[in-house]
Amino acid sequence: MRNILIVGVLLVTACSSSTVIRSSDPDAKIYVNGEYIGTGHAHYSDQKVAFSKNEVEIRKEGCRAENYSFRRSEEADIGAIVGGLFLTVPFLWVTEYKPRHSYDFECESSSI
Repeated sequence: MRNILIVGVLLVTACSSSTVIRSSDPDAKIYVNGEYIGTGHAHYSDQKVAFSKNEVEIRKEGCRAENYSFRRSEEADIGAIVGGLFLTVPFLWVTEYKPRHSYDFECESSSI
């Protein structure tokens, strides 16, 4: 029973990937896929399959928003690769995000 629980926990955690997103402006708000996740720097995690794309928007009041993106194809996930050899399904999660993403944010006036 204990071994089944351990294998179950490993399979679930092998599916998730996370990254820290940092803005050069500590007061800028960070949104991933339209959802607010923090100001200045934030932690993002998901269980999307390999090669999924995420849209990052950095905003600050009075400034023009800046847009970036990153994909879940930046690093290999050894745990999912090994699990995929035995169960096939973990092959959907064989890649993960880099540990950190840093973006330069320069406030350009949003008024035209």
